Amino acid sequence: MIQTKGYAAFSATTDLSSFDFTRRDLGAHDVLIEILYCGVCHSDLHAARNEWNSAIYPIVPGHEIVGKITAVGNLVTNFKVGDLAGVGCFVDSCRTCPNCQEGLEQYCDTGAISTYNSLRLDGKTQTFGGYSNNIVVDEKYTLHVSDKLDLARVAPLLCAGVTTYSPLRHWKVGKGHKVGVLGLGGLGHMAVKFAVSFGAEVTMLSSSANKKVDADMLGAHHFALTSDAETMKNLTMKFDFIINTVSAPHDYNTYLQLLKSDGVMVLLGAPPTPSQIHAFSLLGKRRTLAGSLIGGIKETQEMLDYCAAHNIMSDIELIPMDKINEAYERMLKSDVKYRFVVDMATL
Repeated sequence: MIQTKGYAAFSATTDLSSFDFTRRDLGAHDVLIEILYCGVCHSDLHAARNEWNSAIYPIVPGHEIVGKITAVGNLVTNFKVGDLAGVGCFVDSCRTCPNCQEGLEQYCDTGAISTYNSLRLDGKTQTFGGYSNNIVVDEKYTLHVSDKLDLARVAPLLCAGVTTYSPLRHWKVGKGHKVGVLGLGGLGHMAVKFAVSFGAEVTMLSSSANKKVDADMLGAHHFALTSDAETMKNLTMKFDFIINTVSAPHDYNTYLQLLKSDGVMVLLGAPPTPSQIHAFSLLGKRRTLAGSLIGGIKETQEMLDYCAAHNIMSDIELIPMDKINEAYERMLKSDVKYRFVVDMATL
């Protein structure tokens, strides 16, 4: 077994703290990654505090992982020692269902195996994530990372990046489309960057007037204050697509009215309570309310390659491992632009 140091949540009400554990020995198709940086996703906080009622303690969070390969199994063909590599939100899937066969492992019919707080296919072995100094992953679920970009800023691409890239690509968003991005946070700032890069005309939709400066900096063509009634009236039937990244409760119907005929609002945020949808918000203009998860391995690699070619990275605040509990509290206050990343050299 491989000795590993990490940070873990031991209950829903206690701070994360140091945790020594073991990783499995390398199998024939496995790679061992020395973790250099790990992004901090809001879902890490949800899991650590058991807000989704699915906690398997102890939990070592972290699914935005970048590092360097230090060992490979004897049948590994796609990686070698010294390569930079990344790991995203899942580390395995059934591999045989129609979705897995189509490269949509994130929608695996039996459920993809999450990078942490999950049980492997044997139903017994718990997964531990990237708040640690190493990880063992099957090469089929490992990503190549370019050395052209700042590795710390690449880490959040493994979740926030592909979560926004995937729906924009699926709905073929590009030149000639008008896109609204609702919510400016870890997901929203990446949605703006990608939509602008793909050639769309992008409007940042926010209830906070002070977000305009940031929206401009990120490349948004327009800014709209959603708390202003006149502004919202003028936006009626303006957009082909709205990328909705908001996880707080809000009225979907208000934003569906901003879509043109055949417009699509894609949900990426997950509010804690069900939302009521009025039928005519959809019927009147043949609008679509859709959802999207992360991306599969092939698409995630495509996204990483696109970012390397176009110099796209997340905006981050780099923190030491012992500041993770403070970072969680700041996340709750939206006090980060736009993603915390842990420097694992500080572990």
